[in-house]
Amino acid sequence: MRGNGKQHHIDALFVLLSFGVFAVCVLLVLLTGAQTYRAQTDRDQKSWEWRTGAQYVAAKLRHGDEAGAVSFSGGDGKQWYDTLNLKETHDGQEYVTAIYYYDGYIRELFTVEGGAYAPEDGEPVLEARGLRFGWDGKLVEVACTDASGETNQTFLSLRSGEGAGA
Repeated sequence: MRGNGKQHHIDALFVLLSFGVFAVCVLLVLLTGAQTYRAQTDRDQKSWEWRTGAQYVAAKLRHGDEAGAVSFSGGDGKQWYDTLNLKETHDGQEYVTAIYYYDGYIRELFTVEGGAYAPEDGEPVLEARGLRFGWDGKLVEVACTDASGETNQTFLSLRSGEGAGA
């Protein structure tokens, strides 16, 4: 009888030990999965931030690409510019959409052409560290520095067939 009791305790100990090993394995798998998920979402967020600024500006430029509608202002006035201006006409009135960087954000401002505005008047679109435009007479370069400091450059050719004005 005594041997029978020892066997019962060893069986119970084996079951508890097996359950403990199983629980530890489950926890390790969950922690590994959580770390992998966190790394994946961080990578996706950085990728989104890196691409979005330049792609946003590129989409706006493509949308406003009409003969004589694209111009640049600010910057050194020779090759690099601070502001992209997209002109459009509504009900006989000329308007400009200005896209520029100010105070940590890419901003967009829709205003009457020739109207005065302060840099803070623009609507913040995307957090960033910088935005500049290059124009070499053939290609428009959009260089956007995201919130983490990575710079993405996009080169575009205007479809309207006419060069942009500085």
